[in-house]
Amino acid sequence: MSPNITRKAVLFAFCSLALIGSAKADQNDAPVAGTVTLGVPVWQIDVIANGWRASKLLGASVYNDNDQKIGKIGDLIVAPDGTLSVAIIDVGGFLGIGTHHVAIPVQEFSQVTPKIILPGATKDMLKQVAEFKYNKG
Repeated sequence: MSPNITRKAVLFAFCSLALIGSAKADQNDAPVAGTVTLGVPVWQIDVIANGWRASKLLGASVYNDNDQKIGKIGDLIVAPDGTLSVAIIDVGGFLGIGTHHVAIPVQEFSQVTPKIILPGATKDMLKQVAEFKYNKG
């Protein structure tokens, strides 16, 4: 084989390997079912693990700072930007009849665990707050 043909063959082989390597890199970058983190990066899991599960908050009793039960969390509202904006507190009523729903900004709670505390609030005060009405849309 002539040296010119040998150089061309080596160059061709080298370019082919480079193209194959780049195609494999593209394949490796493509998402593969079960291998892509969809949401929370692994490094944030410890931070999130210290948060509160909505399933545990819904229906939980709400107390004031005098340890008096003043209502329970009936719902949580998430703002359009993804932040938790208000908790809907159900006050009074019996078996869902006559219940007064009040929207309370989450920043007003002094603690959420082990008890949900809304400092300075009473059942009577919450009943005086304008009732929260769900959007029909």
